[in-house]
Order: sequence, then structure tokens, then C-alpha cells
Amino acid sequence: MAGMMEGKVAVVTGAGGGIGREIAIMMAGAGAKVIVADIGASLGGEGSSATPAEQTKQLIEQKGGAAEICTESVAAWGSAQKIIQAALDHFGRVDAVVNNAGILRDRMLFNMEPEEWDAVIRVHLRGTFGPSRHAVAYWRDLAKAGQPVDARIINTSSSSGIFGNPGQTNYGAAKAGIAAFTVIAAQEVERYGITVNAIYPGALTRMTEDLGRWRGRELTAEELERRSPENIAPLVVWLASAESRGITGRVFGVSGGRITVAEGWHGGPRAEKDGRWDPAELGAVVPGLVAQAAPNANTAGEIPARESQ
Repeated sequence: MAGMMEGKVAVVTGAGGGIGREIAIMMAGAGAKVIVADIGASLGGEGSSATPAEQTKQLIEQKGGAAEICTESVAAWGSAQKIIQAALDHFGRVDAVVNNAGILRDRMLFNMEPEEWDAVIRVHLRGTFGPSRHAVAYWRDLAKAGQPVDARIINTSSSSGIFGNPGQTNYGAAKAGIAAFTVIAAQEVERYGITVNAIYPGALTRMTEDLGRWRGRELTAEELERRSPENIAPLVVWLASAESRGITGRVFGVSGGRITVAEGWHGGPRAEKDGRWDPAELGAVVPGLVAQAAPNANTAGEIPARESQ
């Protein structure tokens, strides 16, 4: 890994803790100069503090790496531009953007308030759009000026968005949007030397520790190791490096020692006729199509076995 990011500059949002912190530290260990971008808000997105970003910066510097902090919000247009500008001001360039910042406002749909919806969509989805858009504009200008560009965007989706998790319609919708954003943006910017990929990580962080499957459990040392956010960072570093050139528009699952490539939506069983369907005909058609179709994947990304007839 040493030297894989030598001479590169990476921006990592949400780098004040959890997965983002581990990515920033490993990026620096691979030779990158890192902008540690984190507003220092609570899990629900309230408040701000420079302390989390400063702590990550100190951890990087203790290991001989180079880092600067930026405490601007990913969710505001001008602030997102300042995050990318921080890389240019401090290090003279930007080569990779890791969009990792996020908050939670979990609620069942029938109890969710508009502000809980808006806050989560704003931080996750707009917070991916803003830094990406400003970085892409910078790289596109370089490419149009005839300068070589080999740039990376790595977004953070979630199994809650790709596969679904009750109580997270806001979070899941944002994360599903990020997966779609990744696929589409990759097609738009590939011509300029930019790749766009995403991960859906499985790790125990402040954003996942209260999920039902972990709440109240005393985890074994082996479980803690398997769910460590450190396990997510290697794939992100590799995707940010020159070695990943040519891989774009993909969404990767990563947890413990496992890496998988999500295959996304695709057309399944179908029925056709000449002309328009009459609603009265569809009772004899749609249930049969559903019966032939694979079940939706569970939150682990696995397709459940069909029940025997």
C-alpha cells in the first residue's frame, strides 16, 4: 500500500470519526495529502465542532502524514465549494474526493416529520452532489485545457438504500439516490479522465451501533474485528489510486474481509402483447411474473431462497 497515493491529494468528508477517519488515515499512510472535512455535528446533524477533524489530523500527523482540516458543511452549495478549494489552497491540487459525511434521523414513515426527511436527504444526497460537482468542474477545466486528468470520486451508499431497512425511508432513499448518482455521473465524466464509484460498507460505527441487530449485545472480539471501520478503508484507497483506472460506475459492498460488486436493478420476467393491456387482464399476468422473479435481496445483499411450493 505504501506509495499507492504518493503525490496525490484526497478530500474525505465525514472524516472526523468512524469510517471516514479510517479512510483519511489510510489515505495519508499511502502517501496522499488529506483534507479532513468534517463539520463536527452530532449524529442527528445538530451543532458543530472542529475537534473531531482536528483529532483525525493529529492522528495522521503522528504517523508522519500531511493533513489539513475543513469544517464547512457538505450540504450547502458555497460550503461544499470551500471544501474542494481547501485542497487547492493547502496542497495545490485535488485528485480524489471521498463523499462519506452523513447523519441519521431514523423514524417509521408514519411518524416521520418533513424536517427529518429534509435533513437526511440534504446531508447525504446534496452532500454528495456538492463536493462532487465542484471537483468535477475543476477537473473538466483541466482536461479542456489539455492537462492530463486521472481523478476519482468514491461515494458512500448503504445496504439500507440498496436493499432496504425499515425505519430508514429517508436515509435509505438518500443512499439509493447516491448509488444511482454514481452510475449516472460515471457515464457523464468518464471522457474527462474521472471515475466515479461507490461503496456500501458494513461496519460498527456511531451510525450503526443502535441498529436492532447490535443493540444491547456484547460483541465478541472476533465480531468487533469483523465490523471494524478499518476494514472499509483499503478498498476506498485502492479505488482512489491509479490502479483502479478503468473501473467506474460500480457499487461495491465491503465488510470485514469481504468485497462484493452489487449488480443493481435489471429487467426480470416479462409479459408482452400487441397493444395496450386492459386492467382486467392483469390479474392473470402480474402474479405469475412476480412468482417467477427473484425475491428482493435482504439487508445483507443476499437473495433469500425461494420457498418450496
